[in-house]
Order: sequence, then C-alpha cells, then structure tokens
Amino acid sequence: MEDWLTAPWGTVLETAATVFIIYSIIVLFVRLAGLRTFAKMSSFDFASTVAMGSILATVVMNSDTSILKGAVALAAIMLFQQIFAGLKLRVPAIEDLTQNSPTLLMDGTEFLHDNMRRTGVNRSDIVAKLREANVIELSEVKAVVLETTGDISVLHGTSDKVLDGIIMEGVVR
Repeated sequence: MEDWLTAPWGTVLETAATVFIIYSIIVLFVRLAGLRTFAKMSSFDFASTVAMGSILATVVMNSDTSILKGAVALAAIMLFQQIFAGLKLRVPAIEDLTQNSPTLLMDGTEFLHDNMRRTGVNRSDIVAKLREANVIELSEVKAVVLETTGDISVLHGTSDKVLDGIIMEGVVR
C-alpha cells in the first residue's frame, strides 16, 4: 500500500522504466520532427509543449495509461504542430488569424501607454526588463517590444547607433 512518503519497489522500478522509455520516445520524435517541436515561437508552440509535458507526466504517473497510448498522443501533437507550421507558411491568413503581432511598448525613451494597456504590460514589467538587459541610461533604449512569444525584447545601444528597419518589421506601433 502506497502512502505519501513511500511506494512499493515494483512501482518505483515501473515508474523509472516508464520515464526512460517515454523520454527516449520523445527524444526520437524530436529528432524526427526537428528542434522546432519545443521552440517558443508562438502561443501554439507553447500550447504544444505544455500538452507534451502533460502527456509525459500522465504516462509516467498513471499506470493505467500505456506507453503506446502516450507515444501515439505525442506523435499526434508533433504531427499536428508540423502540419500547422507548414500551413502558416503557405497560407498567410492562417498566420494572421492565429499569431499575435509583436507590439512596441517603448519607442526610444517614451513609454507607449496605449500599447502597454492593450497588452497588459505595466511600467514596472518594462523597467525590470531594462535592468535585465543591462540598460544603464534610459537614453540607450531604442525600442522595447512584446514579442509573439510573450517575451519582452529590449533593443538598446549607444546614442550614435541607429535601429535597423528590418529589426522592427511586423511590429505593431
């Protein structure tokens, strides 16, 4: 009988073997599907990663879920992710419908309050990212962008440096 602190040796060994097998399956599938499988490029990619982690945990912790069922579920998610990524490349309307646009939060030293309000990012979030990016003077800031992944990018440099236009391609102002 299991309690919150111990488990029978059979259960412990079964759990360890399941982890080894399902983890090996994930590594194999990622090698086949490519590194994009766990890339954090969009909310869809994030959802796929969370779903795969959930499947891994379910297979490992729930002895009623077979390794085969977990492997099929992982393969289906990865296949769907690959198909979806391909469709986004070929059909711009799908990308427009499913992908957030990067949003400008600061233009130089100016906080863009309407964009901040719309995206739910506050001044203290941005200031923390400025510190994280080692910005010493606000005059160094060229732009702060909320990326499609939810990350905040801080573009900064000396005052004589000009931000290349391609860097801001697709950013909502």
